[in-house]
Amino acid sequence: MQLPGTPSDEVADVLAAGRGDITTMFVSMARRHPDGLDAEYLRWHTLDHRPEQHRLSAVRASLRLVSTPACRAARACTDERFDAIDHVMTYFFADRRGLKGFNELSTALGDAGRKLPLLPPVQRGVYTVATKMAAPRIKIGGDVLPWWPARGVYVVLETNAPAHNDLIDVDGVAGIWSATSHSAHTELANAPAGQTLSYLFLDDDPVSTGARLRAPLAKRWGDGVEPLFAAPFHPVVPHEWDRYVP
Repeated sequence: MQLPGTPSDEVADVLAAGRGDITTMFVSMARRHPDGLDAEYLRWHTLDHRPEQHRLSAVRASLRLVSTPACRAARACTDERFDAIDHVMTYFFADRRGLKGFNELSTALGDAGRKLPLLPPVQRGVYTVATKMAAPRIKIGGDVLPWWPARGVYVVLETNAPAHNDLIDVDGVAGIWSATSHSAHTELANAPAGQTLSYLFLDDDPVSTGARLRAPLAKRWGDGVEPLFAAPFHPVVPHEWDRYVP
């Protein structure tokens, strides 16, 4: 159903009311649970660990994504360094300095016996948000996409890449955020400088949308952009812990 009115990004008074204060993304990409307990891990993380992070004023939003066998089959690109990724957890920060409190809270929760062993990491990165855009048909502005109830997210990891302006018109792509890693933060993360991470927020099935993205992504990479990873993911559905698992 078409929503009414003029898209926010075309209304000066809406934009003047606030552009959001997210500047930084902490992204943890991990393997599936070594004992097949992915659903149990998602239950703990979603009911306990993830909401606790929002007591930190610097944490503005969070997003947990899961790959399924169908998602894996629909990947457009995967470097051997990233092939094992089945879980992606993102925290959106207003300020990079908030990572200190984030780390301290994690320690405090661990000392209280409130942490499970983490999923085996593939890569963690600290990224600076570079571009935000929303498809006009969804009405909301690009600034608020982390709070929008996406049906899925297509994750693209590239090296020193330009913005994905050409993908915003693909059917099923509702908006795009891109961010860049500037340096490795050894205390929390190990992603090298120069990686570009893009989240394509979807309002259609992620696997179906992934099929439509193959051709424009191939053209983009043929024009000189180096791909590292490109894959559809489902968001975790609360209290349906085994609905989307690797």
